[in-house]
Amino acid sequence: MGEARRPTLIASVQRALRLMEAVASHPSGAPAKQLAREAGLPLATAYHLLRTLAHEGYATRLPDGAWLLGERVEALHGRSRTQQLLARLRPTLVELRDELGVASYFGMHVDDEIRLIDIADGPRTPRVDVWVGFEDAAHATALGKCVLSQFDEETRRDYLSRHPLVDLTPHTITEPGRLLRSLATSAALRFDREEYALGTGCAAVPVTDATGSAVGALAISCRPARLPRIERSAHRLHATADRIQRALTLPG
Repeated sequence: MGEARRPTLIASVQRALRLMEAVASHPSGAPAKQLAREAGLPLATAYHLLRTLAHEGYATRLPDGAWLLGERVEALHGRSRTQQLLARLRPTLVELRDELGVASYFGMHVDDEIRLIDIADGPRTPRVDVWVGFEDAAHATALGKCVLSQFDEETRRDYLSRHPLVDLTPHTITEPGRLLRSLATSAALRFDREEYALGTGCAAVPVTDATGSAVGALAISCRPARLPRIERSAHRLHATADRIQRALTLPG
């Protein structure tokens, strides 16, 4: 066997990363000369890299000459947190998909909106065609109705006042009074019986945090005729929701 090939490394990328690490180590900022010294770079190289990073939004220069990390770094960090969350949730959704033979979904209440966070589907378990965003169709989806049912009545009415009850199929509930009455009832599962898309039924259970406060919902989609079988498997959905709740509380 010959010697293993060494990976091709791009020196300019390595230098830029070392420089960003130096910038990050100074919460109040630091001048280019100090950053160049700490990163082991010639001053001219450091200046060129800092200007490039600033142009791309990854660094910013204060009026006194000190350099800080730019806004795009925080944006990347936020996306990284989302990816870490998905890495913890995806195996649980996939397991439920394979166990029940359905597409599985997780949604959360984020910034006053109900957002779809992740989906586990496959060739034999296709997802529902998300042709209208879940944030605009909570009234017509099991996931959305499950989250809404966890709100108090005032919060529920406020949400619905900002989101018209759009008629998506002949089965969509578009009367506010009827929808509010259905949300106020207790139920082991919340259903969407072809209210979002014809030919597709959905069921959902709530996901709470460690204090029992509403966080989101776990849902599945399938052919409407399979919903009675899913209803008999409600305990499996609740068990999966508990696993998601524990995953959400993990550090990192």
